[in-house]
Amino acid sequence: MCRNIRTLFNFEPPASDAEIRAAAIQFVRKISGTAKPSKANSAVIDQAVAEVEFSVKALLDALVTTAPPKNREDEIAKARARAARRFGTAASGN
Repeated sequence: MCRNIRTLFNFEPPASDAEIRAAAIQFVRKISGTAKPSKANSAVIDQAVAEVEFSVKALLDALVTTAPPKNREDEIAKARARAARRFGTAASGN
């Protein structure tokens, strides 16, 4: 899975349409192997993005959990801490 696709479920406020579309675009780009499709493939790529976006919205609407909603800022801080442990900090030159 593409590392740049983020979890969208169980956040307060819920994932926005823009976040869902961005994830769909990244997913389709990853599996198609192209960041910028040719004109010949543009329509089929756009259709795939729309279908993935629709499916993701349906999935997020159908999922249930008893866990409390996550805080976006806390999740960002956790991701930064993981990255710092994995790659080192910019100050260390890594």
